[in-house]
Amino acid sequence: MSKKELTADQEQLARFAKALGHPIRIAILEMLANQSCCYHGDMSEVLPIAKSTLSQHLNELKDAGLIQGTITLPTVKYCINSENWNKAKELFGGFFTQLQNTDEIC
Repeated sequence: MSKKELTADQEQLARFAKALGHPIRIAILEMLANQSCCYHGDMSEVLPIAKSTLSQHLNELKDAGLIQGTITLPTVKYCINSENWNKAKELFGGFFTQLQNTDEIC
C-alpha cells in the first residue's frame, strides 16, 4: 500500500484552521463581518491587545487569505476576503459533513 498524498483542499483547510486558532482572530473576523471594513486603529481601540500584537494577528489572517488590507496612509483598512471566506465555509462544511456521516466514531 503506497502513501497517500495530501490534497490541496486538505492543505488549504489546515491553513484556514491555523489562522482561526486564536480567540483574538475570531474576534477580528466577527468585527469585520459586521461592517464593510475596519481600520487598524479602530480595531486597536476595541480589542484588548496592543497594536503590535493586533498587527501580528491581522498578518496571520491576511497570510491565510481570510482578510485583505488596503493601504490608505497613514493606516490600513481591512475587510473580509469574500472569495476565500466562501472557500473556507465550503471546506469546513464538507469536512464536518464527512465526519458526521461516519457511522462509527471512537
